[in-house]
Amino acid sequence: MKAKLTSGIGIAYKQSWYQKTAFQKMLFIIIAIAPSYIGYLLFGLYPNALGVYYSTLNWSGFNEPVYIGFNNFINMFKDEFVWRALYHNILLMLTIPFLVIVISLIIAYLLSKNSFAEYKFYKVLFFLPNVLSIIVISLLWAFIYDGSFGLLNGILKAIGINVGELYWLGEESLALWALIPPSVWSGIGLYIIIFMNAMSAVPKSMYEAAILEGASHYVRLFKITIPLIRGVVRVGVLFTILGVFKGFEMILILTNGGPAGSTDVIGLYMFNLAFGKGYHNYGYASAIGMFLFVILVVAKLLLDKFMPKDDVEY
Repeated sequence: MKAKLTSGIGIAYKQSWYQKTAFQKMLFIIIAIAPSYIGYLLFGLYPNALGVYYSTLNWSGFNEPVYIGFNNFINMFKDEFVWRALYHNILLMLTIPFLVIVISLIIAYLLSKNSFAEYKFYKVLFFLPNVLSIIVISLLWAFIYDGSFGLLNGILKAIGINVGELYWLGEESLALWALIPPSVWSGIGLYIIIFMNAMSAVPKSMYEAAILEGASHYVRLFKITIPLIRGVVRVGVLFTILGVFKGFEMILILTNGGPAGSTDVIGLYMFNLAFGKGYHNYGYASAIGMFLFVILVVAKLLLDKFMPKDDVEY
C-alpha cells in the first residue's frame, strides 16, 4: 500500500514538473517573440490596414476626410499617368534585375574561382557603393551625366565621340535609360558578396571533375555553379524586382520624374501625390499604393511559377 502511494506521488510530481516545464517554455517563447510580433502589428500590419481605409477617402491630410468608396480606384484606372509610370517600371524591371544578377554572378565566380592576390581589395571595391547613401550615389551620377562638365561627356570626347553639351538626364529619349547604370552599379556589390558565399559551399570536387572533362569556365558557371545555387539566385531576382517596383529615391533626386514625366515610376508618382508641392491627396495616393501591392504580389507569384523553389542536394 505504501509502495503504491509512493508511486502515485512520484507520478503526480512528474506530471507537475512536466506541466511546469511546458508552461515555462511557452512563457519563454511568448516573451521572446512578443517584441517582434508587436512591432510587426504596429509598424507593418496596422499601417497597411490603415492604407486600405485611406484608399476609400477623399482626404488631403488637412481637410475633413470624405468617404467616396471605390472612386479613387476608378479614377486611377482612368489616369494615363499611372499607366505611363507602370510602363516605365516594367522597362526598368526587364533590364535592371537581369543586369544586376548576371554581372554579379560573373564577377562573383571570377573572384571565388581564381586566386587573385587582390581578392579582398576587389570585394571591398565592389561593395563600396552599398556603403554610400543613396543621396551620395545620386549626386555622383548627376555629376557624371552633367552636360557642361560631366565625366561621361569628357570620356566620350577623349575617345573621339563629341556629343557636345548633352544633358543625359534632360533628354526625354535618354533619361530613363540613363537611370539604369547607376542602379546597376549601386546594386551589384551586395549580390557579389552573397553569391560568393553561396559558391564557397559548392564542393570543389565537382569543379575538379569538370576540369578533367575539359569544361570551360562558361560550362562550369552556367551548368554547375548556377544550378547549385539556384535558391540564392532566386532570392536575388526577387529582391531586385521588388526593389525596382518599390524604389524611387534615386529617381527623385536625379530627375524627379522629368523631363516631361519620362522617368516617372509608380512609387514616385504616389509619393508626389501625397507629399508633392501644392498637391496633397492621401486617399488617391493610398489607392495607388494598394495597386502597387497587388503588382508586387503578382510579380512574386509569377516568379514562383517560372523559378520554382527546388531543393538542391550535392
